[in-house]
Amino acid sequence: MDRKTFLKIAGVTAFAGATMKLKALHQLLDGLGPTETMPALFVGHGSPMNAIEDNAFSREMRAVAAKLPHPKAILMVSAHWETKGTKVTAQELPPTIHDFGGFPQELFDVQYPAKGSPWLVGETQALVHKTPVAADSNWGLDHGCWSVTRNMWPNADIPIVQISLDYTQSPQYHYELAQELAALRNKGVLIIGSGNIVHNLGMVAWNRDFNVPFAYDWATEINETFKKHIVEGNHSALINYQALGKSAQLAIPTPEHYLPLLYVLGTQSKDDSLAFFNDIPVGGSLSMTSVVIGKVS
Repeated sequence: MDRKTFLKIAGVTAFAGATMKLKALHQLLDGLGPTETMPALFVGHGSPMNAIEDNAFSREMRAVAAKLPHPKAILMVSAHWETKGTKVTAQELPPTIHDFGGFPQELFDVQYPAKGSPWLVGETQALVHKTPVAADSNWGLDHGCWSVTRNMWPNADIPIVQISLDYTQSPQYHYELAQELAALRNKGVLIIGSGNIVHNLGMVAWNRDFNVPFAYDWATEINETFKKHIVEGNHSALINYQALGKSAQLAIPTPEHYLPLLYVLGTQSKDDSLAFFNDIPVGGSLSMTSVVIGKVS
């Protein structure tokens, strides 16, 4: 049902003195929208500078966004919000967080004024049974979120809710939590995981131009291994990535940039198509490899 039909049925235009408060009406309308199954994305976000640079990565993000159905809302899993327990951003206007240092003032000046979504907060809390999901008013949209969404939806016209990564839990736990969230895809919600599947800042070749592809041998090897398992649907191997050897340990010295991938794979159905984009290494020990699952135009 679209908004026009709903308003006609509800008779909102017929009487101004309805007891439903305007805020409550907007929250209800927020729950209306597309019913087709949305895709899900894992996006390698890389440097925050990708938010303001016109480069191969930002252009490809824009190209992918142009092929997607228009989401009713976005549920974002960013590598940069780790908490004890699971939380969701619950502000009406979540602030833009500049959670980094040493970059040009132009990057700190960026604001991404996307609205929150009380409807999506409630849907997320209702779907997750593994753990309580707390509504949080202290976080906002960190650069793992807005460095991606600013490229893909520059008008900031899609409501966004971020869900945190519980740093006390295992990869298996995160994958299973994602499976509970999968139903959101049938409610017009685009689920995005933002991180990097190869992410070892301690080994980055900082003297290299990040716009020129470069990877150490071990980074190329494990990136191809990860892609092979993604294509084959071997989620068990990706969940138990520590068993993939030394190259996996180098690629994932800490799990926060890798776990958002599991949140996307956990929503995948057997009928979903799959495609990679921005499959490019940078700095020797980082991979921008991104994946979209589900129907795109």
